[in-house]
Amino acid sequence: MLNTIDLRNTELTTSALRKVLPRGGVNVESVAGIVAPVVEAVKAGGESAALDYGERFDLVRPAVVQVPAAAIDAAVEVLEPHVRAAIEEAIARVRKVHVEQVPQPHTTQLGEGATVTEVFAPIERVGLYVPGGQAVYPSSVVMNVVPAQAAGVESLVVASPPQADHDGLPHPTVLATCALLGVSEVWAVGGAQAVALMAYGDDAAGLEPVDMITGPGNIFVAAAKRQVSSFVGVDAEAGPTEIAVLADDSADPVLVAYDLISQAEHDPMAASVLITDSEFLAQRVDAEVEARYTATTNAERAAEALRGKQSGIILVDDINAGIRVADAYAAEHLEVHTRHARTVAERIRHAGAIFVGEFSPVPLGDYAAGSNHVLPTSGTARYGAGLSTHTFLRPVSLIDYDATGLREVASHVIAFADAERLPAHGEAIRARTER
Repeated sequence: MLNTIDLRNTELTTSALRKVLPRGGVNVESVAGIVAPVVEAVKAGGESAALDYGERFDLVRPAVVQVPAAAIDAAVEVLEPHVRAAIEEAIARVRKVHVEQVPQPHTTQLGEGATVTEVFAPIERVGLYVPGGQAVYPSSVVMNVVPAQAAGVESLVVASPPQADHDGLPHPTVLATCALLGVSEVWAVGGAQAVALMAYGDDAAGLEPVDMITGPGNIFVAAAKRQVSSFVGVDAEAGPTEIAVLADDSADPVLVAYDLISQAEHDPMAASVLITDSEFLAQRVDAEVEARYTATTNAERAAEALRGKQSGIILVDDINAGIRVADAYAAEHLEVHTRHARTVAERIRHAGAIFVGEFSPVPLGDYAAGSNHVLPTSGTARYGAGLSTHTFLRPVSLIDYDATGLREVASHVIAFADAERLPAHGEAIRARTER
């Protein structure tokens, strides 16, 4: 079922691996021409334009974008108790991790009367996008809202597509999760029009623009983020989800198969990749995937993903070679099913998140591990990071020099100014030190 790439007895350079590793991805530029008019129309027309596009794409038109507070509160009342308990447990675990990520101010003493202090200021207002297409994502509410709150963001809005089956409101479970998190501002708007409305706002409709937009979404959301990125901050452009499993012959093929299937059911373009030095394990996993993928109600979607060019089995000579392949692939989610899994995991440099051993599967991280599930895709984990408390904090330097501190370094500053042919810079220093 899965394509096999045999890299045994092959020189594993980064350049060579980038050419042969399975990769699907999306071309955001391919929809730029579709998205640009949407963004410009919403920039000009605000709420009315966003509702127009929502009616066209989501087949429903709410009376207004802002979800009434009563609807948010009512969603909690109808939430099934076991689902509420699961959401509350996830919130508690994710909050504990993200609160402990908050960095502390630090002062560096550079000499007498010369200090630089780094402090951390939260983004003033953020927009958090929660998709609503092929599945329901209350977990994305948790993963976006909690780190923003932990960072001290005082104003935030959650935007999620209106649902024709729910009277033009976002899905009730999404609304209920917002209520459990204390989020009172929710907009029933999705897609590129949601990104544009969060970026530009609409004063007449009481919709305040944001300073940063985060959250996963489809290719149209990614393209809209790119278009507004010179105006507001954005997180990474999320591509289809992906999992890589690094395994040796000690791995359980049934567990590996289920984990590959679990990501494949997200999206026909999702990537499921096994990296192993065991040909026997590769054959067993492929057979188990073939036998078990129909267990999901999303079997057709999963099959398309598993058979796609973005998925496959990669055979390597040994686990050291597997680590090199995993680093070159830079998976959104990387599971390690090997002997001494923790030691192997700590050698990995490039992955959005690393799941150690057979009892730490990716679905745990999707919901309640405490880590964040908004992670870099399409190899961007080589240089990017997942959503965290740090995403919503800006480091700011406080430079505090007195006369003594300035005099000590004045000649060096003046020398730099002269070398760069910016004499007024030097004069600004002399005016303070030579009078």
